Amino acid sequence: MTDAAAVERARALLAENPVLDGHNDLPWALREKVGYDLERCDIAQDQSARLHTDLARLRAGGVGGQFWSVYVKAEYQGDKAVSATLEQIDCVHNLIARYPDELQLARTADEVEAARAGGRIASLLGAEGGHSINCSLATLRALHQLGVRYMTLTHNDNVPWADSATDEPAANGLTAFGVEVVREMNRMGMLVDLSHVAPSTMRDALRASRAPVIFSHSSSREVCDHPRNIPDDVLAALPANGGVAMATFVPKFVLPAAVEWTKAAEDVLRERGFDPLSTSSEAKAVLQAYEEANPKPVATVPTVADHLDHMREVAGVDHIGLGGDYDGVAFTPEGLEDVASYPNLIAELLERGWSETDLGKLTWRNAVRVLRDAEAVARDLQQVERPSIATIEQIDGVGA
Repeated sequence: MTDAAAVERARALLAENPVLDGHNDLPWALREKVGYDLERCDIAQDQSARLHTDLARLRAGGVGGQFWSVYVKAEYQGDKAVSATLEQIDCVHNLIARYPDELQLARTADEVEAARAGGRIASLLGAEGGHSINCSLATLRALHQLGVRYMTLTHNDNVPWADSATDEPAANGLTAFGVEVVREMNRMGMLVDLSHVAPSTMRDALRASRAPVIFSHSSSREVCDHPRNIPDDVLAALPANGGVAMATFVPKFVLPAAVEWTKAAEDVLRERGFDPLSTSSEAKAVLQAYEEANPKPVATVPTVADHLDHMREVAGVDHIGLGGDYDGVAFTPEGLEDVASYPNLIAELLERGWSETDLGKLTWRNAVRVLRDAEAVARDLQQVERPSIATIEQIDGVGA
């Protein structure tokens, strides 16, 4: 099969089983670039000069569902973190209202399927980082009422009740209050997202959770030894839990040679006064200048496919998905430049011998199934459990 033929076959497959992607940071990019002024950044128009995402490219990529990340910086703490998360949620709701013929809010698996049947992109919300709830289970419930359907337990920094993959160990996983957060998420039907968390937190959450978990944007640590990736023992535990690990495309997480290069580039950004996670034009200019002097290792479509091959071998094809992390990173792999690029990855997997049935699970069916299973668990739990009013002070003794 030629490359062109494989891509055409991939497009046909995605017409039947579109991508339900686990993580896209468009809301934060809109906050940084235009202060949420959607008149200044109309995604109905070509935004390829400044974003990875617009409506035409979502369609070209075969995206039928998207978890829009309502991420806020880990340095935002307390009420500032909560307020910023609400602003992010407001941005997603405004996007959906602005483009009603293209986007449709989805809170359940049935609503995801209904959006697809109506020719719209199912739009779900995912909070990225437990700092967004300020150690408040009532705030967690409020986010759920606003449509948030997963929460990543940490971002790059620890929270008082859970350890991050990229911070120094403090809780050695989940504290007792962290377990209560997981259990309350199960009761509500909010997916527990284990991207960004330390392996100890992953293992504690898998033990605590009564519902399937997800990794919204993480790849294989065996293939690329970066702390943001998933160890094999955790991948191997997913079938018993029913969860889904959604492979990400971020070069510094998928290509071993990119790890050290990225560390050096981020040091340059810090020296120039920029947050390494910034996607501003100024930060990108600094990175481009650094890259010209120090050519970066290039991740490719096969780089990502290698992760998926390994994750499939360890976790099984029923427990993997896709979480590109578009508009949350400065660099993307060659051939996976933006949200229009998913057919290139599917074509690569077709050429590696993946069946159309298995690819349909990867792109769509596994993600929908995990939503539906979490909803079923929540229905049962709500018959026997009341909303938790526990506090971190009561459970962990903080401030006692």
